[in-house]
Amino acid sequence: MHARETRKPRLFRPRPAPAQPLVWLYLVATLVLALVFALAPARASEFDPEPDPEPEGLQMKIGDEWVATLAMDTTVDMQVRGLLAEVTVRQTYRNDASEWREGRYLLPLPENGAVGALTLRVGDRLIVGEIREKAEAEAIYQAAAASGQRASLVSQNRPNLFQTRVANIGPGEEVEIEVRYWQPVAFRDGAFSLHLPLTLTPRYEGTREAAGLLDPASRPAALPVADEAIVRSGALPPTVALSVEIEPGLPLKSVTSPSHAITVSAEGSTYRATLANLVDASDRDFLLRWEPVPSRAPRSAVFTDTLDGESFAMLMLVPPTLPVAPLPRELILVIDNSGSMSGASMEQAIEAADRALSRLRPGDRFNVVRFDDSFELLFPDAVAAEPGNVARARSFVRSLQAEGGTEMLPALRAALAGRAPAGYLRQVVLATDAAIGNEDELLRLIEAERGESRLFPVGIGSAPNGHFLRKAAEAGRGTQTLVRNVEEVTEVMDGLLAKLDRPAMRDITLAWPGAAEMHPARVPDLYEGEVLQVVARVENLQGTVAVSGLRPQPWTRQLKLSGGSAVPAPGIGRLWARARIDTLEDAMRRGEKESEMRAQIVDTALRHGLVSRYTSLVAVDKTPARPAGEAMGSSQVMNATPEGSLQFAQGSMGWLRELLLALAMALASFLLLRGRA
Repeated sequence: MHARETRKPRLFRPRPAPAQPLVWLYLVATLVLALVFALAPARASEFDPEPDPEPEGLQMKIGDEWVATLAMDTTVDMQVRGLLAEVTVRQTYRNDASEWREGRYLLPLPENGAVGALTLRVGDRLIVGEIREKAEAEAIYQAAAASGQRASLVSQNRPNLFQTRVANIGPGEEVEIEVRYWQPVAFRDGAFSLHLPLTLTPRYEGTREAAGLLDPASRPAALPVADEAIVRSGALPPTVALSVEIEPGLPLKSVTSPSHAITVSAEGSTYRATLANLVDASDRDFLLRWEPVPSRAPRSAVFTDTLDGESFAMLMLVPPTLPVAPLPRELILVIDNSGSMSGASMEQAIEAADRALSRLRPGDRFNVVRFDDSFELLFPDAVAAEPGNVARARSFVRSLQAEGGTEMLPALRAALAGRAPAGYLRQVVLATDAAIGNEDELLRLIEAERGESRLFPVGIGSAPNGHFLRKAAEAGRGTQTLVRNVEEVTEVMDGLLAKLDRPAMRDITLAWPGAAEMHPARVPDLYEGEVLQVVARVENLQGTVAVSGLRPQPWTRQLKLSGGSAVPAPGIGRLWARARIDTLEDAMRRGEKESEMRAQIVDTALRHGLVSRYTSLVAVDKTPARPAGEAMGSSQVMNATPEGSLQFAQGSMGWLRELLLALAMALASFLLLRGRA
């Protein structure tokens, strides 16, 4: 049997082999060019990066090398009662080294979660954390660490990112950290949902020029960046075990998760969900949805809480939707094609944008903006949705590739600029994973330059920046949407664009009995399938609250704060405090004096026991654990790389990877030339 020929046939007459000196000239020239590329400054590098960036993986530093030795497991328990979820996150730090260690971990949590409890467990000892001002908590932790005491600290890096630290883990010892928070359950399109971030997409901090608009003192701590590491042991990536117990108060049609395989069981009125694999990689966010039986879908609900003599209420209302003829729209598509979108995220963004373009109607207008560390408008101004223009736009979108940094600000400013003709709804749809570090700067831009536009962020990827997406939708008076995978793009985008045609209610006001402090203070416009959901501190829980709005005719509904459908729910007070802190931070971003806002944030956080940008949770075991004279090393426990992303998808591969790529290019060139010789 003869060997099958697998080489491609020659389609052109072969040229004479180049002389040997010429081969080496080609090789040297290729190598020089490749090295220039490798050593050139990366355009997407972090703003003012640390000289020694934090490592990626489960590692600790020994000498000048990063070695994987510290292992960690995470267990999550969710208890859902109506519209309130109480969530416990337990992390186990295990020291596989032969010396005492300090562990650190960046913990993503829901952007609207109220973090308020910390315990440290070592064997049979249980140490309960206390909320303190940030500097004081840090000083307590450092003193305990230096004196050999076991200690833990939870501090806020950003509203949806918290750093946990634990000191003095002995050789072969395990220490369990338990963080507890409260979170509102979302209700939208007839289904309840709960979202838990399990990893994060590393954030791009922006160029010096862009970041210069933000006071350095108010910038959040820089996030870790990926770096090379030498792995000398078999440490595994972070994993998670997760269980949810739901008492919805009404029969359910289904309990599903679009992000994970789950097992669901029911016992009476209680539903339980666990991961089908029991333990899973924490490389993507967890999303759980439960849908009530259609005839029992709620139209309104009130949950109340009393704490230290103060009364709180959480209100949910589903407004009716009237069929209306859709108005012509001016749709501005803004597509993030930066390096952090590499992999599945870019594919999702392209499919989402293509679907939006395919749904344009005759009479609509549109434009497309793409950005990485530069931006490009497809047309100088919005154009009519004629077949030729739409075909050109779809071809443009299909050609996009993920590369470079995430300079969103200039692209967003260009998208918000201009005015639509009379009679048009101007809608800006932003498809991004929001892997940015200048959230406040971008939100200020949206608030100042939105004009008559409405902004609709579409979160792309397995771990988008939920805090920015939610706040951008609020500032842009729009609504946010998440695309979890390519298979659901059509359904999600069709639903979003259909929703934009049918506003459910605008100019919404609430009249509470007596004085009340409500958050959000300005209720956004609602679209079909969305609900009104607010929390308030009220004088008392008597009487009714009147909700009114335009749909487009005036509409009013009265809801009782006690009796009837009102349900006591401990934890609503904490949700109100978290929302109030959020509002105070918004005011500070808009120019209110930081000293005044800081005092109010600290007061609210201390009274309700919450972590904030100015307060932290600290727990210290009073008994020294590390023998005097023994040194303590430090271990950085990093998050899993988001599913579908590349490990270097921050817009830059890092100099060593680029050098290796350059050498590989040079070797390939040499082999190619030798093959033709």
